[in-house]
Amino acid sequence: MALPIVAVVGRPNVGKSTLFNKLIGQRLSIVEDTPGVTRDRIYSKCEWRGKEFMVVDTGGIEPDSDDVILAQMRRQSELAIEKADVIVFVTDIRCGVTADDHAVAQMLLKSGKPVILAVNKVDTLGEPPMELYEFYNLGLGDPFPISSVHGHGTGDMLDAVFEYLPDSDEAEYDDDCIKVAVIGKPNAGKSSLINKIAGEERVIVSDIAGTTRDSTDTVIENEYGKFVFIDTAGIRRKSKVTEKVEHYSVLRAYMAVDRADVCVIMLDATEGFTEQDSKVAGYAHEQGKACVVAVNKWDLVEKDDKTMQEFRTKLENDFSFMSYVPFVFISAKTGQRINKLYELIKYTYGQNSMRISTGMLNDVLAYATTRVQPPSDKGRRLKIYYMTQPSTKPPTFVTFVNRADLFHFSYRRYIENQIRSTFGLEGTPVRFIVRERGGNDK
Repeated sequence: MALPIVAVVGRPNVGKSTLFNKLIGQRLSIVEDTPGVTRDRIYSKCEWRGKEFMVVDTGGIEPDSDDVILAQMRRQSELAIEKADVIVFVTDIRCGVTADDHAVAQMLLKSGKPVILAVNKVDTLGEPPMELYEFYNLGLGDPFPISSVHGHGTGDMLDAVFEYLPDSDEAEYDDDCIKVAVIGKPNAGKSSLINKIAGEERVIVSDIAGTTRDSTDTVIENEYGKFVFIDTAGIRRKSKVTEKVEHYSVLRAYMAVDRADVCVIMLDATEGFTEQDSKVAGYAHEQGKACVVAVNKWDLVEKDDKTMQEFRTKLENDFSFMSYVPFVFISAKTGQRINKLYELIKYTYGQNSMRISTGMLNDVLAYATTRVQPPSDKGRRLKIYYMTQPSTKPPTFVTFVNRADLFHFSYRRYIENQIRSTFGLEGTPVRFIVRERGGNDK
């Protein structure tokens, strides 16, 4: 889904990050009682009344500041405002309406975007304090008294946000279309691959990293099936994300992964595997997506009869955290092995969607536990009663045991390997949910 974006903005130190953390249910933004702590936009999914959207936390806006860092934060917030579907403007009831609040309100009114005015730090229940009515002077409609620390009033605020959330702007594709996100570092050849596949200059191709700013869709139908290729901006190291547009590009790249069925992780054969490639791949893995590693620019590598196998062995070591992922060596420029890439995309999509019957799963489980006894501790041995698969994309297995703490990671990996060796599941992560009989999930 291409989710709507809700930007949380306001001047520094009014509680934006605390509100952001409260909305998403985890402590993702750094919270400190010092202006300027949140310098980059941070984003996460949020759900309200059955509808998902992306919440973007921003650095504070100080309209007249000459400080370099504060000026950069202001530019980040301006960009968030530009890209947002709905804006939550956070103010502080303890400070009242300040000159900066008026300046920010004027900026928001000029944007033409829906604005929800949240007056924070109203920490007591009951009738709102009289000071709340001062915030009508901002000209943004009814203020919503909230407490980002305790969560008071956030439900009413989210109800107001909900009314302005647009429907997904994602194009409607046929059910048999496989959505493919092409991800990786800048300048790995993602746009060149899309252009080769589409047979036209669909996206800008340049050797300047960061040319692709937004995700673009290319629909392809051929003998292998129907595909929607989503080209994304490169995901680079955070320390190198300096240009303001780049921050939003990274957000778009992650959102493209969320939309996709299969992620093609592009590597540059002339550079090899880097730490940033592991970050890109790791995000796709965490989201449970089918993955294919495409090693691009293979035509530029000097080769002998052992080069590919040596490169593959090194990649298997580099991708040890994703041991299930297949590799294909391609050239986006010449079209080398593009057909093989299509085959792998279709194959891994099928693996990611695979459903295994409970009976077959438990046959494998019985064989595995007979071959290698489950671990024990202080005379208590792990008993695995049975296993079932409640969902796909990725394949997820619920295992019922006597004691979850005895189901160690190493034995869980052993069971996973037995399932993979029997059923394949190549190119897809798998998930395990461990339940004690009559107990809690672990």
